[in-house]
Amino acid sequence: MKFDLPLDELERYRPPRQEPADFDEFWAATLLEHGAERTLTRQPADIQLRTVEILDLTFAGYDGQPVRAWLQLPRGVGQPVPCVIEYCGYSYGRGSAHQGLTYVADGYAHVVMDNRGQGGGGLTGSTPDGRTDLTGGRTGFLTRGLVDANTYYYRRLFVDAARLIQTVAGLPEIDPECILLRGVSQGAATALAAQAITDIPLLGTVCHLPFLCAIRRATEMVDTAPYSELTTHLSMYPEQVEKVFDVLGYFDGVNFAARCTAPAMFSVALMDTVTPPSAVYAAYNHYSGPTRMTVLPYGSHEGAPAVQERSELQFLRELLGDRHPSS
Repeated sequence: MKFDLPLDELERYRPPRQEPADFDEFWAATLLEHGAERTLTRQPADIQLRTVEILDLTFAGYDGQPVRAWLQLPRGVGQPVPCVIEYCGYSYGRGSAHQGLTYVADGYAHVVMDNRGQGGGGLTGSTPDGRTDLTGGRTGFLTRGLVDANTYYYRRLFVDAARLIQTVAGLPEIDPECILLRGVSQGAATALAAQAITDIPLLGTVCHLPFLCAIRRATEMVDTAPYSELTTHLSMYPEQVEKVFDVLGYFDGVNFAARCTAPAMFSVALMDTVTPPSAVYAAYNHYSGPTRMTVLPYGSHEGAPAVQERSELQFLRELLGDRHPSS
């Protein structure tokens, strides 16, 4: 059932940002310290398709640690093409090489990044987290290393995401002026963060049902996973509540959205009990660039993938104009 604000109030919902005073300095220092490595390896994937070339990439993410990604390319194009970089949802990895061919079928390069340490509860992954000294977190990733912004899991994941943009922009098969980001849920949160902290100009971003936005409000509205990992932790350690939300301010999508300027498409599901609608609209209404919203009045967190994908492809075509591969 619908449990959040009415749609007309959601469209105006723009809460004050709970943002650390050194937010920009924190991310600039993080990238300076942990984002300089430039190593890259590329190998053919162990699957052969007649119209698609697939490469297995390993690039340097946070602290130079190896992160895996698939690069899917239309065969026989002979010139650099626009690229969609996709970030995966919570507990998902990059999956198998042949999955998710919609974008390459429309002429794009498509890059799918592994989520470090994830992949056990959804599409498979093959990238370890690279940190084994973290204690005190609940099962899952939302509280891993949460005692300090410097050790928090999402610091590493978001640096991976920004480094992938830099890596993709340097690939000879990619038009560096036509890079687009997209993600669903955690993937959308990662896309917002990556756009905000990268120095590479982007053509656009697609954020379906973004997670990790207006985090404190979300935890007070829903009791579903993954937010339940955080609320369970705080129920056991009530003395940590304010400290935890201070740390989460460095990772809240609302604060990243305020720093994003590329045209963006969002979607929201009004019966979503995982990423509540008001949390989505909080990021949407703080976004600094041109935006549009797809509303799913009876949608849950599963969304309506076919509807969202079709409107997304149209959005990407509009952004590219005569640079679209079919032109």
